Amino acid sequence: MHLDELRTLLDRHARPDWTTAVDGVLISKVDRADPPAPAMSGTVLAVIAQGAKRLALGERVYEYGAGQYLVASVDLPVTGQFLRVEPERPALGFGLTLDPSAVAELLLQAGPGDIPRAPAGAPSAIAVSDAPAALLDAVVRLLRLLDEPRDRAVLAPLLKREILWRLITGEQRATVRQLGLADSGLSHVSRAVRWIREHYAQPFRVEDVARLSGMSVSAFYRNFQAVTAMSPIQFQKQIRLQEARLLLATHPGDVTGVGRRVGYDNPSQFSREYRRQFGAPPSRDAARLRTAAPTPASPPAGALA
Repeated sequence: MHLDELRTLLDRHARPDWTTAVDGVLISKVDRADPPAPAMSGTVLAVIAQGAKRLALGERVYEYGAGQYLVASVDLPVTGQFLRVEPERPALGFGLTLDPSAVAELLLQAGPGDIPRAPAGAPSAIAVSDAPAALLDAVVRLLRLLDEPRDRAVLAPLLKREILWRLITGEQRATVRQLGLADSGLSHVSRAVRWIREHYAQPFRVEDVARLSGMSVSAFYRNFQAVTAMSPIQFQKQIRLQEARLLLATHPGDVTGVGRRVGYDNPSQFSREYRRQFGAPPSRDAARLRTAAPTPASPPAGALA
């Protein structure tokens, strides 16, 4: 019942740029299965109503389909691809940006015993579950506001809070709750992730980033691997290669210069790692990007649905 109405609402309100009239709410409608594409995950809830999507994070692969949801609590480099897509039956998804301050506020307001205890250990930054009826119901009621402009300003914030509450108390509560905890292992890893993203072109020592994150080297490495499915150096390489591909789309004739800009002093190493990541050397991939047929609009940052 909820999925039927969810599909109808998503199909009716989908836009080419994936945005909606409700801030932080995204709608995806994809009618062809393009090759896997790199992106940043953002901190987001994604619910699939039709079709499916496969997401790779390091060595981990997540697949979620109709009636399932994915949560991402750290902005990470991922590779995504829609599956089970046909022109007459497009993939349809709902996305909601997760605000750490909103999560923190709900955690503070919850009474003793209101939130089930989370499993021990550092959770992964990305998790998939079946969507319970209460979560789907809240998502549908939020999307109904797209047809009710008079009610949006008052009711949309309340429904976003309800959706967050369903996540905080649901099966993937550990992943979502750490988003709002200032002293959680995930928040320390997030600090390191932000630093590496901002300084991806320069070399670093893991010991220095661990100190910046407020953790011992052993704890930092263990938590970083658990959250991101990558080592800090592997994570840096993913960011470098994604940035290089973006640059090559506009500077296809300057492969060596692009490699240097993203931190590669050795052109051979850059070409080798780029080919391993994207299936073709930089010059050939750049030419392919420039001559490729027009594709549907790319999702905004963080749109995993």
